[in-house]
Amino acid sequence: MRLRVDWRVSLRLIGTILKWLWIPMLLPLAIALYDGTATVPFLVPMIGTAVVGLGLEQLTEESDLQAREAFLMVSLTWLSIALVGAVPFVLAGEGVLARPINALFESMSGITTTGATIIVNFELHSRAIHMWRSVIQWLGGLGILVLATAVLSQLSVGGAQLMETETQTRDVNKLTPRISETAALLWKIYIGLTALQVAVLYGLHLIGLAPEMTLYDAVAHAFTTVSTSGFSPRPASVAAFSPAVQWAIIPFMATGATSFILLYFALQGNFDRLRDSEEFRFYVGILGLFTVGIASVLLVDSAPYDSLEAVVRHSLFQVVSIVTTTGYASTDFNFWSSGAKHLLFVCMFIGGMAGSTTCSIKTLRWLVVLKAFRRDLFVATTPSAIRPVRLSGTVVDEETVRDIYAYTLVSLVFFMLATIFIVVDASRIERTVSEFEAMSAAAATFFNVGPAFGIAGPLESYEPFPRTTKLLMIFLMWIGRIEIIPVLVLLTPSYWRS
Repeated sequence: MRLRVDWRVSLRLIGTILKWLWIPMLLPLAIALYDGTATVPFLVPMIGTAVVGLGLEQLTEESDLQAREAFLMVSLTWLSIALVGAVPFVLAGEGVLARPINALFESMSGITTTGATIIVNFELHSRAIHMWRSVIQWLGGLGILVLATAVLSQLSVGGAQLMETETQTRDVNKLTPRISETAALLWKIYIGLTALQVAVLYGLHLIGLAPEMTLYDAVAHAFTTVSTSGFSPRPASVAAFSPAVQWAIIPFMATGATSFILLYFALQGNFDRLRDSEEFRFYVGILGLFTVGIASVLLVDSAPYDSLEAVVRHSLFQVVSIVTTTGYASTDFNFWSSGAKHLLFVCMFIGGMAGSTTCSIKTLRWLVVLKAFRRDLFVATTPSAIRPVRLSGTVVDEETVRDIYAYTLVSLVFFMLATIFIVVDASRIERTVSEFEAMSAAAATFFNVGPAFGIAGPLESYEPFPRTTKLLMIFLMWIGRIEIIPVLVLLTPSYWRS
């Protein structure tokens, strides 16, 4: 049986991506030159990726990307960029990032927009390195956005094709006649939102409402907000800034987790798409429901805040941050009551809308699961009834419903297995990790949320975990970002030879 996958086509496309990876390195390089810090950590990978990228492009002639080659390209793209992204951390030789596994953890967390950091002492790292962390998260957010609209929806990954139904667009990768034009359109929206946030954050500084917010901070946080990523150059995350900054960041996190297809139509003045989208209403309802729930629990438990405004702000900020998988922290929620922490833990499994920069299971899938389960309960009592699942008035075919059930089940199985591994691996080196800490760390990495509870809390680090656990988490972040299926498909013999 001959090999049925033209791997050269996939590697050629990866080479095209790597060939241009030197461009985003220009910003941290410029900061390194300005600050007088080391430039070698950026110059070496800039040259290396250009050479490797050009070499991979010579493997074969340019051709169309078929389904098999798309699975391989999707899986290896994120892995290859993570490997490249780790090089500046290792070459800089600063702090814990000088170790290759830690550097790969930080880089994978960045490109997958997870936001789980391995850094212990932020002051040891240069501003250029911190900016590189923000840049790779910004690239990861844009990358998954283009990937979701142009590739995943066509591969029917876990019901991703439903994005067409819910956005009421016949073909989401044909908003314009060519995929390249659609990608350029998404670029413009993404860059526009990023620039707007820079202006808002630095504007707060200029009018005296955010004295700590420098232009550098404004750019770094804008990169990691719209991309729903969560890296911050400050060890205290967004808690380092004034309440005005925290209020200003909330709508940008929420917007980053909103379908960019719907945002496109809204920018065209067609707000009916937002109003008619069941997923958008469900998404907003989830944010409101959990905010009210956590605020109520904090008030009942006498939360350590001196005003109602602070309770509402921190509740809303953390709910939006965790649901959208941004992972910023406006407060150390490790000190919240058990009830509030468990509600926030549930938020890790939700995610934002399909077709956005967010991760986790996503509201679209949960909406279909709930509708299908309610349908099944109805049919159980009325066997002769025919009741299809509808989304925004359109019937969802049963194959898609099964895809979503399967994807959700596989996600939860991966989460449970990862939890067991983390607990067992910690006990192997005689380090105590509670079940709740292990569950939250597994969910935070697999669903690309970022901060967990306990030793990996919002103001803590993942560095204390054993190296084997870190390797597992790198794998979890990788497969979680590209929604599991592309990687699992590569592990099946039939993919290569059937």
